[in-house]
Amino acid sequence: MENARIDFRFAADNSRGASFMTKTVYLGGSGRVRRIGIGGREPVSIQTMWKEGVDDLDSNPLKFKRIVSQIEELESLGCDIVRFAVPDQESAKGLCKIAAESSMPLVADIHFDWRLALECLKGDVAAIRINPGNIGSRERVEAVVSACKEKGAAIRIGVNSGSLPQDLRSLVEEGKLGRAQALAKAAARECQVFDELGFNQVVVSMKASSVQETVECNEAFARQFDIPLHIGVTEAGPLIGGVVKSTLAFYRLLSQGIGNTIRVSLSSSPKNEVIAGREILRECGKRPGGVQIVSCPRCGRQGFDVHSFVERWESRLLASKKNVTVAIMGCAVNGPGEGKHADLGIAGAGGKVIIFKKGKIMRTIDQKDADNAFEEEFNSL
Repeated sequence: MENARIDFRFAADNSRGASFMTKTVYLGGSGRVRRIGIGGREPVSIQTMWKEGVDDLDSNPLKFKRIVSQIEELESLGCDIVRFAVPDQESAKGLCKIAAESSMPLVADIHFDWRLALECLKGDVAAIRINPGNIGSRERVEAVVSACKEKGAAIRIGVNSGSLPQDLRSLVEEGKLGRAQALAKAAARECQVFDELGFNQVVVSMKASSVQETVECNEAFARQFDIPLHIGVTEAGPLIGGVVKSTLAFYRLLSQGIGNTIRVSLSSSPKNEVIAGREILRECGKRPGGVQIVSCPRCGRQGFDVHSFVERWESRLLASKKNVTVAIMGCAVNGPGEGKHADLGIAGAGGKVIIFKKGKIMRTIDQKDADNAFEEEFNSL
């Protein structure tokens, strides 16, 4: 671990320069859990966080089956890792139960009680997310590290603006230190602890609700360390605002080669977090391939209900392994003309619906036959 045993500095002579290549940390590989790499030359992975508790799975088998099924759907949409909050022993046991049935690497999010991490590591949980500052004594951190070594699990060090150590928080409040620098310094301190314990399967995340602070702290850390970074804007907000903030932060970091795994934190569903992350990575050139959906916003000219069609087809299209562009358009203006580049398109045309490929109309059909005809043409690609 580069410079782990010295104070975190921002001087130019202690910089790694423009190269932000990191070491690789591996998650999963035990039981039925697939193994993925974070950092190095591995592709940028997508994470989400589960939105409900898992403390009642023994008494609620239908909920358990639903969660396992929904995790499979998230995986088909491009999700690589799912994190679960673990506030108590029942939740730890519930997460272990899910991990035994899932091929997705699952992460236990632990705060305050180090024993919960140990309970999760009895199962096939791939990683533990902790903020060592709120776990307690050095001995408790050592116990978690020892269990992770034995299990082959990774640790994600999570630092955010609400959990800064008191001395750094005071410096920020006094205006003597920027919050971004404080976040980077806090993360560096925690990394030093793990380095002293001989544990290097570590991923770091430093998050703020400010785009600028999120960018600055990750830039500062990446200049000093070769540790993989999980990037995200914490408490980013509802769907629209959260996507805007995350897009701005991710583009600025990923365009520099900073960031190895992402989460779009939204007051929305895990599915929307995954889809948003996937589209951001595509536009940043970090996740090519798959189906790209182009759809019009709809207006008074529409002859086809674009919104409902997208809702019915989005998950299925994004789960496909085909590398194609699909255009879903409301009228002839945005149909074969605007969507002529698409491998497959559908649009309204008067009282009918047309299906086209590369701008060439293939079929003209009634509205009621739109889904069946579209399915046939999509399957033929």
